[in-house]
Amino acid sequence: MSTPTTDILRETPVAPPEKSSRSDKVVAGLSHTALTIWSILIIVPLAWTLMSSFKTSKEIFASPFALPKHWNFDNYAHAWTTAGIGSFFLNTVIVVGCALILTMLLGSMCAYVLARFQFPGRMWIYYAMLAGLTFPIFLAIVPLFFILKNFGILNSLPGLIITYTAFALPFTVFFLFAFFKSLPGSIGEAAELDGAGDWRTFFQVMLPMAKPGLATVTILNFVGLWNQFLLPIALNTNVDDYVLTQGMARFASQAGYSVDYGALNAAAIIVIVPVLIVYLIFQRQLQGSVTQGAMK
Repeated sequence: MSTPTTDILRETPVAPPEKSSRSDKVVAGLSHTALTIWSILIIVPLAWTLMSSFKTSKEIFASPFALPKHWNFDNYAHAWTTAGIGSFFLNTVIVVGCALILTMLLGSMCAYVLARFQFPGRMWIYYAMLAGLTFPIFLAIVPLFFILKNFGILNSLPGLIITYTAFALPFTVFFLFAFFKSLPGSIGEAAELDGAGDWRTFFQVMLPMAKPGLATVTILNFVGLWNQFLLPIALNTNVDDYVLTQGMARFASQAGYSVDYGALNAAAIIVIVPVLIVYLIFQRQLQGSVTQGAMK
């Protein structure tokens, strides 16, 4: 049985959704235009580098934007062996991999303690970490040179690993501090009531909950360390311990005007591919971190 109120509600027409205003359309149009231009500026040079990595130097200069007549994979073999990119790649994997593991382990532990425990001087330590973000790298080159020399690890891979870790640590602590701060403390308290100690609570309970944040900061640190040039060029002059950025610079300048540009582009692709692989591996965690940040 219908009531007068129900009849009125049924007869009342539902208003159609409001159309977006002109300003919203303008902003959306400008945003899409800017993203399109930005994508073109990124994709076109990468596509040209990939295409040129299969050409000879003569083909590159004769028809720089044409497809290669023959897909020449010898450029990759030449870059990997003759140019020494293979050994530089291995050195970079060792340095960046070890530095990344140390940075994530020490940074997550430090951020967790600063975020979850109350003790005198806690915020002073946090602010000291933040101060490290404002310190330009080039101002630390001379002190770092003498410190590594006195410890006997100058011009060596362990010296680069320690240096990379020290410069990546402040950003890692800064990023994960807010992440651990936002996690519910009741879960950690429940784990402690069940008999879990501080170490077990951190590694088995809190750290898995911070997986999206860890994935995000891992990608950012990896890209920064993988592309690092100033620190190795100043603190590592041993050719056998060169990393990729040094090897690429050496490869591009060692032959003057007789550079094998096909092999040089192939070496550039070899440098780029690991970054893309790491991003694809951690892509879902990165999207989850961004979504959680937007919801908060």
